[in-house]
Order: sequence, then C-alpha cells, then structure tokens
Amino acid sequence: MTEETSFLRLQARTQRFTLGTAREFRISPDGDRVLFLRSATGTDRRHILWRLDLTTGTESRLADPAELLAGGAEELSADERARRERAREQGAGVLGNATDGAARIVAFALSGRLFVADAVSGEVRELDTASPVFDPRPDPTGTHVAYVAGDALRVVAVDGSGDRAVAEPDGPDRACGIAEFIAAEEMGRSRGYWWSPDGTRLLVAHTDRRAVRRWHIADPANPETAPNVVAYPAAGTDNVAVRLAVVGLDGSRVEVDWDGVELPYLTTVHWSASGPPLIAVQSRDQRRVLVLAVDPDTGGTEQLHEDTDEHWVDIVSGVPAWTTDGRLVRVAVRDGDYRLLVDDKEVTGPGLQVRAVLDVAADVLFTASAEDPTQVHVYRGGDAAPVRVSTVDGVHSAARSGAVTVLTSWSLDHAGPRIRVLRDAGQVAEVASFAVEPPLVPNLSLLTVGEHQWRAALLLPTGYRPADGPLPVLLDPYGGPHAQRVLAGRNAFLGAQWLADQGFAVLIVDGRGTPGRGAAWDRAIAFDFAGVTLADQADALRAVAQQRPELDLSTVAIRGWSYGGYLAALAVLRRPDVFHAAIAGAPVTDWRLYDTHYTERYLGHPDERPEVYDRNSLIEDAPNLSRPLLLIHGLADDNVVVAHSLRLSTALLAAGRPHTLLPLPGVTHMTPLDDEVSENFMLVQLHWLRNALGIGGNR
Repeated sequence: MTEETSFLRLQARTQRFTLGTAREFRISPDGDRVLFLRSATGTDRRHILWRLDLTTGTESRLADPAELLAGGAEELSADERARRERAREQGAGVLGNATDGAARIVAFALSGRLFVADAVSGEVRELDTASPVFDPRPDPTGTHVAYVAGDALRVVAVDGSGDRAVAEPDGPDRACGIAEFIAAEEMGRSRGYWWSPDGTRLLVAHTDRRAVRRWHIADPANPETAPNVVAYPAAGTDNVAVRLAVVGLDGSRVEVDWDGVELPYLTTVHWSASGPPLIAVQSRDQRRVLVLAVDPDTGGTEQLHEDTDEHWVDIVSGVPAWTTDGRLVRVAVRDGDYRLLVDDKEVTGPGLQVRAVLDVAADVLFTASAEDPTQVHVYRGGDAAPVRVSTVDGVHSAARSGAVTVLTSWSLDHAGPRIRVLRDAGQVAEVASFAVEPPLVPNLSLLTVGEHQWRAALLLPTGYRPADGPLPVLLDPYGGPHAQRVLAGRNAFLGAQWLADQGFAVLIVDGRGTPGRGAAWDRAIAFDFAGVTLADQADALRAVAQQRPELDLSTVAIRGWSYGGYLAALAVLRRPDVFHAAIAGAPVTDWRLYDTHYTERYLGHPDERPEVYDRNSLIEDAPNLSRPLLLIHGLADDNVVVAHSLRLSTALLAAGRPHTLLPLPGVTHMTPLDDEVSENFMLVQLHWLRNALGIGGNR
C-alpha cells in the first residue's frame, strides 16, 4: 500500500477522523452526570451510549449495541434510513440519545427495537412494542416513551405496559410524528412531535404527502430491484401539507389553528414549562415568519411577533424559545447583523453574528462569530453584556444544563476536538477521545483577500519550498449557502492536504452567501447563484495569486460536491479563461429539479421568475463547454437526483461536447464508505485531473 492510499483508506475507515469522538451530550440538571455517544475506537462505526460520573470523573458504558444485539447486524427501517440520509449520518449503533428532564431515563432505537436505559441504576431494557421503532423520546417526567411505528405516533410506559397509538394517519401517504423531507433537509427540523412539560400531552405534526409529485430512484445495477418511490417537492410544485394537533394520553385531541395556506412551513416548535407552546411558521416565499403562542386546551394561537424581509427570513436553530422567567428569545436581523433579542431587547451588538442558540435558561447560551468568520465562539448573554465562554481560537459548540456546560473545541493547533466539562467557570472533567491521529498536518495559510475580503485557505505540499517552482492550482470549494469550508479547525483541511501533497496548490474560498458574515453578505446571492458565487471564486483566485507566486494560473482545476459540484461545472462552462478542468460531484444542473424550500428562497418561484432559473441553470450552457469535465453522481441520491447529471450529459452529447460521466451505483448524496472504494474514488479523480491538465504524476 502506498503512502497516499494508506491515508485515503484511513480517512474512510475513520469517517474523516471523527469516529471515537464524543457527541450528543445530555447533562443532568443536578450536575451529577453527562450522557453522550461515542464509538469504542477510532475505526468502529458502532456508537455506544456512555455515562460520565462528574462526582468521580469516571466514564462507563451504559448501552453497548454489540451486547444488546448479541453480535447481530443492525436492520434499518426506511424511515431510519431516510433520517440518516437527511442528517448525513454514516455511523451505526446507538445514534439517539433522547432523555427525560432529569437526564435519567434514556430511550433509543436499535435495529428497529425500543430500548430504555436508566442512567442512575445502569439498567437497560428492551420494551415489547410495535416495530420498527423510529425516533423514541421519553416524556420530561420519565414515565412514558413516545415513538413512531407504521406512520403512527405511539406511547408506552417505561415499564413496557400500555403500548398504544395516540395519533394515527387518516389514510395512505399520511403520517403522524415524522418530519417531512423539506423540514429535515432544509429547515433543520428533524422532529415531528414534542412532549408537554408535565408528560400528559404531545404536540404532533400530521403530514399529508398525497399532492407531492412522485419520483422514482432506480438501481440500474440491479434491474430486478423495484425503484425507490419518493415524494419529492421540486421547485414550483406542491409541498407536503403539515398541520398540528395537541393529543393527550387520555385520548383527547385538539387541532392547532393557524393559516397553513398563507404560512405552510412549520419551521420550529418549542414547549417548555416557562410558557405556552411556541411555533414559528413561514410563508411559501419565506419573506414572512410568525411566532405564535399555542393554547394547548383550545388549539387557538396568538401572534407574538412577525418578521419580514424583502428576500427571506432566516431560520436560526434554537429559537423562538422562552427563558425560565417567561421572556421570548429570538434572533433577527438588525442593522445588517444577526442579533440575539430577549423580549425585543438586543443582547448582542454590532459586528457579532449569532449563528445558533444552544440553551435557554435565565440567560441564553449561543454561538456567534465576530470580526473573524473562520472562528465560532460560545457566548452567554441575557440581562448583562455577552460573555465569551470559549477562550481559545477555533470553532466551538456547547451543551448546558444547570451549572454544567460541555464545551467542544476544534482548533488549528490540534487534530480532533477537545471536550471539557465546566461547572460554572471551572473545568471539572474532560471527555476522552478515541479518535485516530491523522498522519497529515496541513501546510496551511488562512488568507483575507480581495475587494470583498474573502476568507481563503491555501494548502501547499508538505515540505514545499519556493524554489520548487509554481504549482498547478486546484480549487476545492463548496461556495454556496449553509456550508462554510474555511474554518479555524485542523480536521477541516486533511483531505485538502492530501490533494496538495499530490502536487497541487489547493485553494478553498468562502464567497458571498456562505455563513458567518452578516445579512447583506448572505443576500448578495439572491436571484444570482451563478453570477455571484462564480465571480467570487475567480476573483479570489486572482487576488490570492497576486500575493502568492506559488500559484500557476496557467493550470487551474476546480472540484466540488453538491453546490460545489454545481460551481465546478459552472466554472468550466462560463469561465474557461480561468478554469481549465472541472470535477463536478452530485451537481445541481437545473434548479427546477431541486427542492422548494431551498431553491425558492434564493431564486423565487419558477413560474414567476423563469428567466432566473434559466440564467442560473447549466443545461443551456452545454454548447459552450471547451474544457475537460468529469461528472460524478450517486444513482441512489434522493436529494440531488441523478437526473441533474444525466440531463447535462445529454445536452453535452447533443452539442457534440466531449465529457466524462462516472455513475456510482448504490451511492446516495453521501460519498462511499468502503475503504477500498473510497480510496479508488479519489485516485480515479486524481488520475483524471492529471490527464485533463496535462501534468505528470503516478497513480
């Protein structure tokens, strides 16, 4: 095995060096324990439920899937497979960590079966329920567990008695308690039901997908297999209809009253002991969001706040919510910044971009970026000025309950995260990591360049010296909304460093539309994906080259996946003067084929703005291709379906433009997991790049 292939296999085997790191923290309010998920080694996909005793500082296994399944393989339901795809979850084992209010009773599904663990006694029991079980969650009092099976929401007592349905669908193509595709893929809402604080009622989403168009995801490598039929709401077509009801364990049911025609998107639900249930609902054009308080006895709603924007109103994780003393917490755009507000009082000031709300108690725990968008810090704020909880440079997140905070920190100074447990301001424990140490250290420069002060990461080969001469350039962007590549964390650049070590100067640029820079930066891409995001990559490349003579602008390639794949294909179609070859993985090529919520937010409705869709799609550009283009697409992708690459390939063939199409049977929007396939997947791309650019190198 060569040096480069050993890294590629190790990267796949470790899921990019993330296996063996702890996540999904739940903290007991009394400060006695922390529950979390972590695999036993840095190469084991199976996650185990762990307990950290803060009194003794010891970690112990609470639920091990190898023991619970007696060594058997997991069997996943269609709902669970879809949930993992939406969450881009490639792990196995215990992947849910839902607890009661005391963080004592834990419920999780394993191979479609329901298990309940007691974090104090250590007892783990399987409950005899309907199956396959999906998304189990204990009520806050720890007496019952709700779960979904057969599209119905069911409840069972923690002792296994009284299993029954509390909300059932009215007919085919309807479901209770499950987040619809758009909510899970685009809104960040993965749940379809919420317990009342006293555990006697649930707020349940009822979804109806009958009006949604059906798409067929075939498996051409196995023609005997029936196509997977999915309800896919493409831009301009019907969405899943969503309504809410309050259902009681006593059999009561109350419909929630809101205008689902004018405000069809249910973006957020919050139910705590500090006030009535809160819901946020959004208009189809996403320019209007209402925060409504729900009366659980009558189903009536009261408008608490309305947000409007000429382009779109952002959905921010963790809000709206109540503080423990009953004040409304929101995030809104004020003077171009994403500000945290408590009862309309601005908690954060100019220059601080709030990214997410992590916990709401008497004060608010949140993440935000200041002047440097490559860093994300944890803050605590409320009545007083915000205080930064994370104290070193990097990318941080946290979980909190009571006086205990678990702080997760990624940094350029070390591989993997460091996870510290804080009580008030002092460290009381550190969560161990079993992650594999990467064999590469990025040869990295973080740059700020150009008229828009683009943040860029430049990676050069390990040991590179200026005397070695200029290098061919490989741009490796995502470049679109929702995802940021240039961050102050070492692990973010390991794959890019491997590419650099193959003889490239690898450049990653976060252009306008990527997170962390404020509302005007985000909205610069409105109605103009193609113009703005491509111009930013080309202009930033030139700006970096003016500072760094290592870049040979006569030999420039670009590769990317998803939006990055769109950007790569766009680059060689419209700017062949700058980009000389492109690898486009899972690219959107016709925005009419992508989903409603994402696409209409940025480009409007296709019936109202057909010219915008034409201008931002790639099909009509096919006759312009004059540079090598490799299209790669998973045939099982239900997010960016393979029709995107096939339609562009068909148009290129009709125009007589040579290109290469690499289909990946059985692969979804996530890249392959298998060690050997993942290795060869990258080596094939490298070989193709070298041939396309006319440069040397051995496979």
